[in-house]
Amino acid sequence: MAQLEQFTTPVDAVIARMRALDAALPARDGIAVFNRVYLAVTREVDRRIDAGDFPDTRAAIALDVRFAERYLTAVDAARHDHRPPACWRPLLQFRRHPGVRPVQFALAGINAHIGHDLALAVVDACHGLGCAPADLEDEFDRVGDLLLSMEERVRDDLMPGPDLLQIADPLTHLLASWSLERARDAAWAGARALWALRELEDIAVEFTERLDAAVGFAGRMLLTPLPD
Repeated sequence: MAQLEQFTTPVDAVIARMRALDAALPARDGIAVFNRVYLAVTREVDRRIDAGDFPDTRAAIALDVRFAERYLTAVDAARHDHRPPACWRPLLQFRRHPGVRPVQFALAGINAHIGHDLALAVVDACHGLGCAPADLEDEFDRVGDLLLSMEERVRDDLMPGPDLLQIADPLTHLLASWSLERARDAAWAGARALWALRELEDIAVEFTERLDAAVGFAGRMLLTPLPD
């Protein structure tokens, strides 16, 4: 029997799953494009956890892992022909569309993950740790600052050069329509709202479904096929 790979932390385990995806998918696949960006950021979170940069290491690990698991679970659902959350469906449906540029794939993944998954991951972590969102605010802010680097990485690695991206290019207007920082702020507000609704199950479920649908709609707009 093959020996099972051992992981030092739960973060190492999710990094291994992202690395496996990276190795298995074609480079131009939309999930692969997002996965490369997210893998780099998760590695940086892991490095800072190891360096003791978070006030509460246990809380930082819980938040990071719950967050990553939401994305990985959506990809696994699609792989096994199950229905993923609405926020991930546009990227999963358009992942091989030749008219969608790599930067659009990356931003659609970031939109789904931060716009929907982050709020739910905060609530998941709170239940697991026995705390309230306010107790995770420092960790949320520090992870959020690292998430902002995803947008910088996307622009550095995937954007056309300044001579190619003109004011008239539809991509210019498409990218200007979405902000990672605003999405992060909305995720924190969503997490607090879901926590406040935790005893009102029907309302919490409706809130989550509507959030999922709204983020999915934004993702579909980000994936609008564009002319070369």
